[in-house]
Amino acid sequence: MASTNDHPGELAAQDPVKLIGIRETPLSVDEVFRAVGDDAAGGTALFVGTVRNHDGGADVDALGYSCHPGAEAEMRRVAEKVAAEYPVRALAAVHRVGDLRVGDLAVVVAVSCPHRGEAFDACRRLIEDLKHEVPIWKHQRFSDGTEEWVGAC
Repeated sequence: MASTNDHPGELAAQDPVKLIGIRETPLSVDEVFRAVGDDAAGGTALFVGTVRNHDGGADVDALGYSCHPGAEAEMRRVAEKVAAEYPVRALAAVHRVGDLRVGDLAVVVAVSCPHRGEAFDACRRLIEDLKHEVPIWKHQRFSDGTEEWVGAC
């Protein structure tokens, strides 16, 4: 793995937020994993959210994600907050927008920390805060012809 910081004492001088993005193109788990590579990290936690074929007992045919123009800046704010609250060496988060099919990657986040427990905790906090605080909305289309917006206020 490529090192982003060879000396642990230099962490304060570097931004641990390595990759933030909202994309209309397919996401890459490898890109996100590479972004958080750090020789001083003993643990890296990675979360991949995919489009599932059901929700609330109904069959999902497809869905679309849309976002507010300020969503990427809000993603960065959330990432910086998580990096400030945990001993994060490196952090990355990307979310897809546009029309997606069942099985497509919708979001990929990763966090590297000195120890695995910290990495798990920080990664969980990152994805939960992104889902609750970043203005990204999901429009689900069900096989019975009904539709539903999720996350839109």
